[in-house]
Amino acid sequence: MTRYFEVYQRDGAARKGRLLLSRTIETPYVLKTETLKDNTGPIVDAGSLWEIGNVEKAEHRLEQLRREIGDNRLIILPHMCLVPDAPDCIPESLEMLVSNTGATGRVYREGRAQKAADLYILEGAAVFENNARALLEKVLDMKDNMPDDTALYLPGICLPENLAMLVYIGADVLDTTKATVAAYKDMYLTHAGSFRLASLSELPCRCSTCASITADELKNMDKTSRSQMLEKHNINAMEAELALVREKISSGNLREYVDGQCRTRPWLTALLRLLDREYQHIERGTPITRNVEMLANSGDSLTRPEVVRFARRIQERYTPPELDVLLLLPCSAKKPYSISQSHQKFGLALGKYRKFVHEVIITSPLGIVPRELELTYPAAHYDVAVTGHWDAEEMKWVSECLEDYLSKHRYAAIVAHVDGAYKQICEMVADKLGLEIHFTNTGSVTSHESLRNLSKMMEGLCTGRTMNETKRKASMLRAIADYQFGKGAGEIVVPDNSEIKGPFPRYQSFYEKTQLTTLIPQYGTLAVTIEGAEMMIPRNSCIVRIDDFMPRGSILAPGILEADHAIREGDEVFVVGEKAIGVGRARMNGKEMSMSTRGQAIDLRHVKPK
Repeated sequence: MTRYFEVYQRDGAARKGRLLLSRTIETPYVLKTETLKDNTGPIVDAGSLWEIGNVEKAEHRLEQLRREIGDNRLIILPHMCLVPDAPDCIPESLEMLVSNTGATGRVYREGRAQKAADLYILEGAAVFENNARALLEKVLDMKDNMPDDTALYLPGICLPENLAMLVYIGADVLDTTKATVAAYKDMYLTHAGSFRLASLSELPCRCSTCASITADELKNMDKTSRSQMLEKHNINAMEAELALVREKISSGNLREYVDGQCRTRPWLTALLRLLDREYQHIERGTPITRNVEMLANSGDSLTRPEVVRFARRIQERYTPPELDVLLLLPCSAKKPYSISQSHQKFGLALGKYRKFVHEVIITSPLGIVPRELELTYPAAHYDVAVTGHWDAEEMKWVSECLEDYLSKHRYAAIVAHVDGAYKQICEMVADKLGLEIHFTNTGSVTSHESLRNLSKMMEGLCTGRTMNETKRKASMLRAIADYQFGKGAGEIVVPDNSEIKGPFPRYQSFYEKTQLTTLIPQYGTLAVTIEGAEMMIPRNSCIVRIDDFMPRGSILAPGILEADHAIREGDEVFVVGEKAIGVGRARMNGKEMSMSTRGQAIDLRHVKPK
């Protein structure tokens, strides 16, 4: 835990924060490597213990440094300069014995108890370039063993082309080492890759350095001048990429950028795919909702955390309404599906039989979307490249989602109004589970003949249980509540005989004239009133316990005693204290709330004295 580093925005494992030093340093940050030794930068390296000699001399070195640079810069404590894979027989690192006041950085030693620091360094990170698995294993080990509110520094590995990916796996501080080395090797760096200067007929950059010179003029310079010019450009390219990455984190779509940017090198693509396999690591930092569209531009979108989380919550939390007939439908380009022309045609074809039918939409990359959850992020917030062809991975993923659903929930009849790949998926699942599925389309699903077939099929099947409009609205709100808070939550905040008011999609639930929830169309999630919170608190889900004070406006992390580790940024949370209860939105995940010493944890919306 730290007094000098504060995280204020997250996007997966990536985050924006501040190092609160002599001047505030916004992270992610690219450090000019030479300032580590000349004591002019915000972060200063106290040096190698191999050179200093012993702990007493190291302590003296630290005292001298503090006198020279003051208390408001971060000092990397004296360290032993070992390679990352140094064998376990190496004695306990001497730097573990060195103490210091003020902002502190420590070299991380795998498998050893870590003393408190504001910054941890993966020494020798450069050796893991082109080795995605080894780099990720080291970073994950560090993240598992260091507090969430401390910064991670990966030295000597950053280039404009890999900067976004390094930030996405969790790096907060990087440096210009490779940019400088590349310059003295006549390498011209861009976010799209590295080029030998001799191969360039023109300079593809228009930074202040490149705008003042041509490629031929640069080639004809003497070695020293050429290297200095290249170094300026390389660092400019790195800083431009950094600014873009910070903006992507702010807007909530870094993943979309990384999805394309990692294609510059095979090892970066491998790093993204390996990271997606570490679901727990990446998901806990992924907000529950976003303000931007989720773009599914590649096959790797099938494993991104928002997609996997949505599918898992349907598998684990969703309970369908008690209806006898299931209707499987294709997705639409327009979201939510209900407002699309195709789905409006489906609704007209169903007509009076719609009250007998439970509708589930088949889609890539989300798998399946019950009609009740079509507003919930990311179901109403994604876009996908449409070619009319599905690859094998898409088919496998979506069929697995449908198979899981149909193996858990039984219907008297299943109708599929689908064509193309959707129909193939339904046939695969039907064969595997031994189910009968009735197909109604002939050609296009929106053709007059197909819609007539759908209507006739329903006329023969829809003779069982029904659901009126009031119950359908209540079922929708219950499904969303279960998705947000866990199975059974819907029955608490939308009890039987609830009154649902408001036009679609701005539904509000009332029970005995008391409002309990409001549906927020922007995210497809529920905002709970203080009365609803009082009903939810005994359930002990999404609970944040605070110290003995009356909260106002927002709650900072130091005031939190305990928080449910299942909480994610953007979740609706219920605040419980000695003096008050409240409800609001999480600004960080539950683990961070419990352990962080800085940062805004909750935007409080309602509070009630006890």
